[in-house]
Amino acid sequence: MLTFIVSYAIISLFVLPKLVPFFGREKIKNSEYLQPNSFVYLITNRNYVVPELNNVLSEVSQELHKKHKGIKLVYLDANFPFLDGFPLLPHLSHNDGKKIDISLIYEDGNLLTNKKKSISGYGVFSGPTKKEHDQISVCKKRGKWQYDFPKYLTFGSINKDIHLSNKGTRFLINTILKQKEVQKLFVEPHLKSRLRLRNKKVRYHGCQAVRHDDHIHFQIY
Repeated sequence: MLTFIVSYAIISLFVLPKLVPFFGREKIKNSEYLQPNSFVYLITNRNYVVPELNNVLSEVSQELHKKHKGIKLVYLDANFPFLDGFPLLPHLSHNDGKKIDISLIYEDGNLLTNKKKSISGYGVFSGPTKKEHDQISVCKKRGKWQYDFPKYLTFGSINKDIHLSNKGTRFLINTILKQKEVQKLFVEPHLKSRLRLRNKKVRYHGCQAVRHDDHIHFQIY
């Protein structure tokens, strides 16, 4: 087991970074303003994108910092290092270096925070109010049992006192949508309405996927 761990670490740290450019991908370039939610995304090599997506992430993270000092762009699953079409389970896509999941932004009291509501970044939802459209119930009534499956992928709920920041998340999404390279963005319908998102790039992902009120998915052309 120790031999396997050491070999895996060597390959991940020294071999993959030299190979992936031949497949048109590269590691996400972490910075002061751009960070993974957990080191797990790094050691499992789920942090690779095409260079164009890296540029978008850098631009968005800097704009976010300019508007909200100290607030970071936090990413979750991106893509594996190579082989277009190779699945990044449990996702239906994330297989060509052009897709990524981004964390929502939260508030602690009235202040924006970099804290998140689960260890993985997935699975603790900002669900619809009684006055908002409940697409989750619609999909589950259609027998789409997987729709809220990410609730089993939290690896633990944390920071239960924080809540979704409408202003912070809306600014983040609109900043992403301003990037000309961005093709589409997925977020749950009740959040699209709540955050007053009018851009045509904001799409509904469908009942065959999983709910998107614990994260934002976007992809480039």
